[in-house]
Amino acid sequence: MFSKLSSILREVFNEEGGNAAANEMLYQNAMAGLLCEVASADHDLDEREEAAKIKMLSALLDIDTEQATSLVQDAQVSSKQSVSLYDYTDKLRQLEQSQRYELIKAMWEVAFADGRIDPLEESVIRKTAELLYVDHALFIKAKIEVSGQS
Repeated sequence: MFSKLSSILREVFNEEGGNAAANEMLYQNAMAGLLCEVASADHDLDEREEAAKIKMLSALLDIDTEQATSLVQDAQVSSKQSVSLYDYTDKLRQLEQSQRYELIKAMWEVAFADGRIDPLEESVIRKTAELLYVDHALFIKAKIEVSGQS
């Protein structure tokens, strides 16, 4: 699923014209930024969440760990300057519903990496889902799948 997501996004950005590499970088930075936003929402930097960001970004974008680490480091800097989740989500709205679901699920993975979901983390994921027009049922489904709740 993740490699399909990556190839579809390359096609989308190629169709939009302009510099395809620059467009793909915008997409990658937006994904990394959202994962950083959810990890830092509770103001508690946890090594497990840091590792989860890299793992999930690597899977979402079908890139190696070194590239994912670099993207996360860059995103952490830009995340501090971001004023809104819209800065990230506006670049990702053209994704298919299933692709947006995978992103929300990855955000839940990062949030739950430390064994608990802080209300601030859930708020970031909820707002992102709303901005990406992810159905509430899918938002809940992703949470349940990640946390193992029944």
